[in-house]
Amino acid sequence: ASNSPKSSLPVPMGPPVYVDLAYIPNHCSGKNTDPEFFKRVRASYYVVSGNDAANGEPSRAVLDALLEGKSQWGENLQVTLIPTHDTEVTREWYQQTHEKQQELNIMVLASSSTVVMQDESFPACKIEF
Repeated sequence: ASNSPKSSLPVPMGPPVYVDLAYIPNHCSGKNTDPEFFKRVRASYYVVSGNDAANGEPSRAVLDALLEGKSQWGENLQVTLIPTHDTEVTREWYQQTHEKQQELNIMVLASSSTVVMQDESFPACKIEF
């Protein structure tokens, strides 16, 4: 075993994968997700977690990669983006790219629902397939 960082191997080209729900890897950090991810993994719903601005989570670059990747799908399927936290990065991205989101048929789901379990409460949303 080597102590050197993992080298990235090229991913063989193939047809895109269609899924109902995809969790954007690594808390929406730019470390592992780029436009190629969104070109290859085509989801009806993408979950964006991440609430750590100091570590670049969520990453504006990843949110922009969604727009770039989706623009190359060649089909206008509805996509819903589900942020798990209300962050400055997602708010700014939403406001600055709203027109492009509409053009690409991307909806950002904001939830005002709250789930209360035992002594804690947290935001929630309902997804129906």
